[in-house]
Amino acid sequence: MIATGNDEYSQVLAERIREFILDADRNAGRSQQKAIGPSEVGEPCERQLSYKMLDWPETNTNRDPIAAIIGTGFHMWMAEKFEARQTVMADGTPRYRIEERVTVRDSPIEAARLGGSSDLYDRLAALNYDWKLVGTSSHDKYRRQGPGQKYRVQAHLYGLGQENAGHPPGRVAVVFVARYHELKVHVWSEPYDRGVALDALARLDRIRARAMELEPDLHPENWVAIPTPEKPNCRFCPWLKPGSTDLSQGCPGAPKTNAGASLEALIA
Repeated sequence: MIATGNDEYSQVLAERIREFILDADRNAGRSQQKAIGPSEVGEPCERQLSYKMLDWPETNTNRDPIAAIIGTGFHMWMAEKFEARQTVMADGTPRYRIEERVTVRDSPIEAARLGGSSDLYDRLAALNYDWKLVGTSSHDKYRRQGPGQKYRVQAHLYGLGQENAGHPPGRVAVVFVARYHELKVHVWSEPYDRGVALDALARLDRIRARAMELEPDLHPENWVAIPTPEKPNCRFCPWLKPGSTDLSQGCPGAPKTNAGASLEALIA
């Protein structure tokens, strides 16, 4: 008899492997991260950032992790290959800084600190790279429309981190590689601008201060005063809860109109 691989035993094995992947991802360092990282600072949705800042219980816990897992593997592969091609510059230092931890902002206040792992810095070119492994439709969107504010802010934040480490970049770049059956690469880059990073940090501080002022843990009705963008990207938001009418239990996502309102309007 020829085995088809569709019998009950094979199905049990498939489910076990699936659960192994999900459990391993839930317990990965990236999944356990509580503090906001450079990749999140430019998030357009103030409500999502506020949930994160307040360590609010996640509601969208069934998100498919496979794209992020594949992306992590790609980052590891790129790091390994650049390490294999590492060269030494005239001053005796390595040309590439590979997956180096950088401090974007230090502070005696823990919540205000920001740091992360920069994918690649080329000291010879004074260029900081960030790898993004994306789907083909996203790849086409970024090629046509640019990286969007979130990725642009991330690029300049890592630029600031490199500057703080004594390696001021001339340019920052986001490299989009499509998950596809053929190699498709798009690079967005622009001159490094410290102001972009500092403005993003100032915005983050304003959002944090407002979230603390509203005290949604004590006054859950105040969640409505924390705005969402007109066109939010809700699909992978950890606090998405379609149909929710209680923002303390999760956000319903993409409203027909901006759900944000000022606190004064809320009280009136």
